[in-house]
Amino acid sequence: MATDDQKWYFNSETKEVSQGKKSSWLNRMGPYDSKEEAEHALERAHERNQEADEADEEWEDEED
Repeated sequence: MATDDQKWYFNSETKEVSQGKKSSWLNRMGPYDSKEEAEHALERAHERNQEADEADEEWEDEED
């Protein structure tokens, strides 16, 4: 199992990917198992937000 220093992170402020916790937790997304996963962190977050919004809408529709 990889340690946090071996995992990959995306810095949302600088838009840079690094291996290990090199930036503040305020701007750090991760950990990711690969550099490629970290490079697509914002895309994945956007997808998850859309999925959550859709689930919220379905839940709200059920209440009506």
